[in-house]
Amino acid sequence: MSEVAYQPSMLDLTAAAPSLDPLGGRLRRHELSRGAWVDHLPGWVNGSDAIFDLLLREVPWRAERRRMYDNEVDVPRLLCWYGPDRPLPHTLLTEARTVLTRHYAAELGEPFVTAGMCLYRSGRDSVAWHGDTHGRSAHSDTMVAIVSFGSPRSLLLRPRGGGASLRFPLGHGDLVVMGGSCQRTWEHAVPKTSRPVGPRVSVQFRPAGVA
Repeated sequence: MSEVAYQPSMLDLTAAAPSLDPLGGRLRRHELSRGAWVDHLPGWVNGSDAIFDLLLREVPWRAERRRMYDNEVDVPRLLCWYGPDRPLPHTLLTEARTVLTRHYAAELGEPFVTAGMCLYRSGRDSVAWHGDTHGRSAHSDTMVAIVSFGSPRSLLLRPRGGGASLRFPLGHGDLVVMGGSCQRTWEHAVPKTSRPVGPRVSVQFRPAGVA
């Protein structure tokens, strides 16, 4: 599945059952331009490797093909979608969604309800520059919360239309939340890398009608 053997987090090697650290006072907010912002908290999930192993084994990952110009091409990652009524594969993910809903209630005003999952099998897997602008996020402020498991990969953000990018290395239970106008006015990507890296799973929590 990967180019190299997965290297677990040294912190996870001594962790007990998976758990979440408190969000209050630990999230660092990065104010961007045009009403966009990003919150970042490394290592939010303790014992993340146990969840990562379960996600690799039990999530029904699927390969997809998408049309690009006049051709159909393989999507360079595996995917799985959990709608509002579909149980998540680990109880801590359900807890994480509830905690995020509670923490952002004043700003978001609605719950996180879906969980999209991506499996980046190696450095050859990626996602191109884009914003999550299918649905309400094309015209309204919203949030997308991402929890990462496995080997760190760089999440890049840049202003829509071009400009200097920000880099967040995400893995081992890290959390990043893109909010405000971020999906409309900024873009994000996980680029390919020639470095030998192991697999990574990204779990993206979204409100209803955002994709």
